Amino acid sequence: MNTQISLGNQQTLKLTMKTVKQRLYVTEGVHLWQNMYGCDWDDETDEIRGYDQYAFDGEDFIAFDFETETFVAPKQQAFITKQKWEKMGYGVHQKNYITHECVKYLKKHVHNGEHVLKRTELPLVSLLQKSSSGPVTCHATRFYPDRAMLFWTKDGVEVTEDVDPGEILPNGDGTFQTSVSLDLSSVPPEDWDRFNCVFQLSGVQDDYVTRLDRTKIITNNRNNEETPTDLVSVLVPVAVVLILIFAVAFVLIRKFRAKLPPTRK
Repeated sequence: MNTQISLGNQQTLKLTMKTVKQRLYVTEGVHLWQNMYGCDWDDETDEIRGYDQYAFDGEDFIAFDFETETFVAPKQQAFITKQKWEKMGYGVHQKNYITHECVKYLKKHVHNGEHVLKRTELPLVSLLQKSSSGPVTCHATRFYPDRAMLFWTKDGVEVTEDVDPGEILPNGDGTFQTSVSLDLSSVPPEDWDRFNCVFQLSGVQDDYVTRLDRTKIITNNRNNEETPTDLVSVLVPVAVVLILIFAVAFVLIRKFRAKLPPTRK
């Protein structure tokens, strides 16, 4: 069915491309006409939104306004198309299609893939700090879906000052990650345990809370400070082992030489 629709659209699009090229005063050659349409459905509020927009050679040409059932023409040359489509009632037709047909198929696909689309995966949360004087970053990764919030609280109240939130970014395995940093330079050390990193995930009722604990922070500074001690603790046993190896080798070589026959001169 979709193949037949596409074959029919092919002839229509040839005429559309010819008309648009004339209105934009472009020369012959290879040009691109793009159309993107669809619908959004919020399964919690049942809110529906729709879009239908067109572009020529990668630049916006005309777009459908779902609320007003009219069209927006960012280019003056598209104003004729706007008037023509609105006179034909194309906006009413599109809104009817979006709110009925489009949403019907969307709900069908959501139902068929519910076990995948509505799955939830809690994050792996880490506390990071580049140096002892730098901000503490709460990093959450491997969570799904991407509808999530990560923030700091103090005594149960969200902190908005000295906070640097990050974007939600995709991981390579289909999960997501995000982070939020907190500047604690003006906070006394004894008050650190009053802070918590809170992660909220859509579809999960309970919050995922991580208390700000100095002993749980992964920091480059701490690793650097412990390096000399760690190095000594490693080198001393290694040196002892090497001395023993040389001692054993020296004894074995002397015994081996003692068993050799005397060399003739």
